[in-house]
Formats: sequence, C-alpha cells, structure tokens
Amino acid sequence: MASALASRETRATTVRLPRPVYEQAKQFVDCEKRNTATFLSLNDFFVTAIQAYVKLYRRRQIDAAFATMAEDSNYQKEASLLAGEFETSDWDALRLGEDRLTEEESSLAIAD
Repeated sequence: MASALASRETRATTVRLPRPVYEQAKQFVDCEKRNTATFLSLNDFFVTAIQAYVKLYRRRQIDAAFATMAEDSNYQKEASLLAGEFETSDWDALRLGEDRLTEEESSLAIAD
C-alpha cells in the first residue's frame, strides 16, 4: 500500500486532530505493524481513511441525485415509456435464461 501511495503526487498539509482520534489511529497502525508484514504508516492510514470517506461522500451525492429522480414526474414518464418499449425483449431474455438454467440442471442430473 505504501508504494502505491508514494508513487502519486502529494501535497503536505497540517491537520489538527482530536487527541482520542489520533491515539486510536496510532494504536491501530502500531498494532498492524506488530501483527502483519505489511508496512502501514500513520500517514498511509489517514490517506486511506480520507479516500474511503471521499468515496462514501460521492456515493451519497449520487444516491441523492437518484432520489430526486424518483420524485421527478417527467423522469418517471420517460422511464415508463422505455420499460414498455423493452418489455418484450426483457421477457425473451428471462425466458432464454431460464431455459439455459433448466438445461444446466438437466445435464447435472444426468452426470450424477
């Protein structure tokens, strides 16, 4: 993990952390150093934690955008029209999938 982080362009910054947060993070990193062969620095820990939070935050933004679509009558109308246009092909795809599954089950039963 450290080599992947080191190969990226970085910016130095100062962050003020509540002491309990710092102590917990340091304790986790120290424990990882003792119990695994993986090198994890305190910096790596914070970078990974921030990346995870940014990913979660982006996901929440995407979810919020989709939530507004659920209340958008124009979107609902368009989605309904599209679903109607693909209804026949959707049923055909489902039937083909079920046929293949049945064939696989039959071949397994014969093999037993």
